[in-house]
Amino acid sequence: MPAREAPRDRRGPWLLAAVALACVLTGCGDAAAPAASGSAVPVPVDRPVTQPMPRAEPAAIDIPKIGARSTLAPLGLNPDHTVEVPPVTQPMQAGWYTYGPAPGEVGPAVILGHVDGNKQQGIFYRLKELAPGDRVAVSRKDGSTANFVVRQVDQVDKNQFPTDAVYGDTAGPELRLITCGGSFDRAAHSYRDNIIVYASLE
Repeated sequence: MPAREAPRDRRGPWLLAAVALACVLTGCGDAAAPAASGSAVPVPVDRPVTQPMPRAEPAAIDIPKIGARSTLAPLGLNPDHTVEVPPVTQPMQAGWYTYGPAPGEVGPAVILGHVDGNKQQGIFYRLKELAPGDRVAVSRKDGSTANFVVRQVDQVDKNQFPTDAVYGDTAGPELRLITCGGSFDRAAHSYRDNIIVYASLE
């Protein structure tokens, strides 16, 4: 699915456009934007910053520990400036937010997927099982692979979404994996929490 037109400033202003993605997963969220920031802060990286890779569009993601493998659909913006998501009718499809950094570039690349949908488990159904030290591989269209190491996994209330921690500038190449979690609010037809994985390029 093609990305829609939007500013390409990937430092700060793009956060305003991207902030809604955590709650727009149809079947596991709604289209309301979360709060501007929350209390979760990623664990500091206690090692030299890895050299970034040249920009290249990602092609697929592979998370061996949880058996999650998917091509990556490009995700842009909806007319209301919420972030596009993969169709809920295809819950095993993950997507990359194209207005942020590409995996391997400096900054937080964002990949999102459904926890479930269409009465099926989603690509990130087991995302909450990841732990520091687990590996995530993102193959890229230039033939290279960006290999990331998980350093933190958080479950946060959507009303306390840690925008700055997820989308803020980073010294090196980072990856964020986002899905829904926690208890299901039947009245709102959405999960109450987000699962957020923070990973750094090896």
